[in-house]
Amino acid sequence: MSLPQSLRTTVTPPELELIASEQLVEIIPLVSMERTAFISGAYGPLRPPNKCKIPLWMALNLKLKKKCHIVPPDWLNVDDLQAILNKETASNAYSEVPFRYVEIAKVLLDVASEDMPQPDKIRYLLKDLREARQAKCRDALALINHSDVKMTNLSSMELNEVRPVFVQSMNIWTKLVRDPTENYIGEVEEDERVS
Repeated sequence: MSLPQSLRTTVTPPELELIASEQLVEIIPLVSMERTAFISGAYGPLRPPNKCKIPLWMALNLKLKKKCHIVPPDWLNVDDLQAILNKETASNAYSEVPFRYVEIAKVLLDVASEDMPQPDKIRYLLKDLREARQAKCRDALALINHSDVKMTNLSSMELNEVRPVFVQSMNIWTKLVRDPTENYIGEVEEDERVS
């Protein structure tokens, strides 16, 4: 994926997915497995048909090997996403969403869409939600000033997208509102040291 130059200094979307893969998800194992220790912790034992919580990376690995079904998070269903979207479009505030909802939803829809009811409808709702939130971000950044920036409830992907624009805007704003005598005083002090 080709990213604009301004985003190349930030974390890339695949890197954010890797970070999100540490989130715990619930699975229904299809095979038995003893408790297994990893660097990030010990998980298991897996005993079908009992549900178990494991990291997303492990769930994806087992799913690709057809050794489990992934239980989608509570928020990843048509009704909840529709409610979040309605709330998002009805208000100027950002609705509360899981911090890594974009990454988790993408990975689960790519690998385990058959474990979800109505995956295509979920994709459309996520797309609409993301576009609504991005439009709010653009509007907020267009009206940016030092004293009044309110962008609460942003997800990790949204923060990552906004960060370069926000930092660049703040740098420009600082230069515009800086006291013009400040540079002059600094130059005078430097000239006195040289003399």
